[in-house]
Amino acid sequence: MGAKTMGKTPMRRALAALLATVAVAGCATAGDPRDPWEGYNRAMYSFNEGVDKAVFKPLAIGYDEVAPLPVKAAVGNFFGNIEDLWTGLNNLLQGKGGDGAADIGRVLINTTVGILGVFDVATEMGMEKRDEDFGQTLAVWGVSDGPYFVVPFFGPRTLRDAVALPADLYGNSWVQPADIAARNTTTGLKMVHARASLLGADRAATQGSLDKYAYIRDFYLQQRRYEIYDGQPPRERFDDARAPAMERPAIYATQADGVAEGAMRLELAGLTEPRH
Repeated sequence: MGAKTMGKTPMRRALAALLATVAVAGCATAGDPRDPWEGYNRAMYSFNEGVDKAVFKPLAIGYDEVAPLPVKAAVGNFFGNIEDLWTGLNNLLQGKGGDGAADIGRVLINTTVGILGVFDVATEMGMEKRDEDFGQTLAVWGVSDGPYFVVPFFGPRTLRDAVALPADLYGNSWVQPADIAARNTTTGLKMVHARASLLGADRAATQGSLDKYAYIRDFYLQQRRYEIYDGQPPRERFDDARAPAMERPAIYATQADGVAEGAMRLELAGLTEPRH
């Protein structure tokens, strides 16, 4: 009897510790109404951070140090050209026919004159580069954000954007080599290039707040709102006992296109494509 009791004690302690952890995580969910799954999200954020530090960041640093600047520019232009077609399709689905036609025009010019997109001739001609995805299309169609949600390996999303993620992954990779080895190499290069382009944002995310998780979450949600409203989000009112009539200004374009965007996508950002 004594031996059995002693054997069960460590298990009971482990179970008690697990329940305590869950309880603490549950208490954390009350902090931000946009993040009701904060306990899970923080755990997944830590997992993604660990994988990034062990795998993607070292590869990105090596690529950044070895690849010449013209090569990195050509790689970014090539993948950006593929994404322009998906952007154009989403603009058409959102009812923005002019923007969609312009996006498709960019693809035609860069694919031909720009030699398969290696050179961004369209931008040099003054054609604006846009960034649209299926998550934004669902938002235009009236689908609400849903809770904040950290996707394994892919980082911060809203629930709506997580549902749209498979379509975005397919739409941004519609050109794939038939050979499996070449396809895997191309996918790996895209991931490493995207992560390398965000190396400069690491320090901003680390120094931006004592709570890096909350910093990335808040910037992501603000940036996402900025994108959905095409850079002109309405001003939000917020309830605060200290200032009930004040308004909180939306994120500014300088934040959206600068360090903030890199910081909010820091978690394994190599799996998502930043702006080029």
